[in-house]
Amino acid sequence: VQLVESGGGLVQPGGSLTLSCVASGSGFIIYAMGFYRQAPGKERELVAGITRDDTTKYGDSVKGRFTISRDNAKNTVFLQMNSLEPEDTAVYYCHADLGLPRDYWGQGTQVTVSS
Repeated sequence: VQLVESGGGLVQPGGSLTLSCVASGSGFIIYAMGFYRQAPGKERELVAGITRDDTTKYGDSVKGRFTISRDNAKNTVFLQMNSLEPEDTAVYYCHADLGLPRDYWGQGTQVTVSS
């Protein structure tokens, strides 16, 4: 299984971005997908996650600003990020739970919030 993120970039404070992550491969079922982020000098943290039945979970710092959704048929997850702040600057990683004893990660996409 390969996870590929897209949609990162540079945005001004208060702006918006949408990240996407597509899972490719065969013979798997995705139980949950989500995004984590890691800023320089900080640990990787959960941004948002969504299960196959659309149960969602958000990190405290993004609640009310970010929205996660998924298209099960296309094995794709979306992260709509609004009201972006400089503190949201980080590398964002896609994550998938396939019910296997290992985690699957994307290569990461940079999000920079700066004026």
